Amino acid sequence: MLRDQSIGFIGGGNMGEALISGLIAASVFPAEKVFAHDVMPSRIQYLEKELAIKGRSSIGELARSSSIIVLAVKPQVISQVLDALREHLSHKPLVISIAAGIALSILEGRLPDLTPVVRVMPNAPALVGKGASALSRGKAVSTAQMEMSLALFRAVGKAVEVEEKMMDTVTGLSGSGPAYVLLVIEALIDAGVLMGLPRQTARELVIQTVVGTSMMLESTGKHPAELKDMITSPGGTSIHGLQLLESYSVRGALMECVEAASRRSAELGKG
Repeated sequence: MLRDQSIGFIGGGNMGEALISGLIAASVFPAEKVFAHDVMPSRIQYLEKELAIKGRSSIGELARSSSIIVLAVKPQVISQVLDALREHLSHKPLVISIAAGIALSILEGRLPDLTPVVRVMPNAPALVGKGASALSRGKAVSTAQMEMSLALFRAVGKAVEVEEKMMDTVTGLSGSGPAYVLLVIEALIDAGVLMGLPRQTARELVIQTVVGTSMMLESTGKHPAELKDMITSPGGTSIHGLQLLESYSVRGALMECVEAASRRSAELGKG
């Protein structure tokens, strides 16, 4: 289904490159059917060389070449991108936006009537093919177009459909979540160093612990608390460490940081 389409990316930054690379690597699109436009010509030249895609000199040229258009730009420039794009959509391409905080109502309002629009919140691990993306469909999006959109983001990780009203929560959870996890990882590495481990050794042990725990959780399907109880023996080392974490309200702090990030996402969207 997708290999019969052509796809154009407006914006060739890190996330745009990750999506392009993932789509080609997963054989979702052949490179000759992938187009990109960026305000920096050097960036397009780089993508042409590294991924064998085709650059486009303008938004209009890219739009006319593409049956699917991905808006991989910062929210600060989305207004001018939409202005440049709307005159070139008579062929009714599917438009997918990963601009953080930009609501479907804004996107649909700035584009021609009945333009199918999907809003997406990806996250940074998409850069290594392990992203978590949430998608919301606009009023004119068909079931087939939504399936195509999900397939695009499953090429760089996992993708789920959510109601748009949940997008701020998604932003606070999986969008910002890698930053929280990285802070915990950094702290654990430093703790290993504090207790005498060489930093590289501590780093390897912590990364493998996090990766292994995530895989164990996914493969078993068990509740995190159930696995935690399996690891925590009576009077052992783990329960002493957990008791200290609970005394510092680490669980509550993590819940509150997701809540704070979600509120900030809503504020940015209104702005």
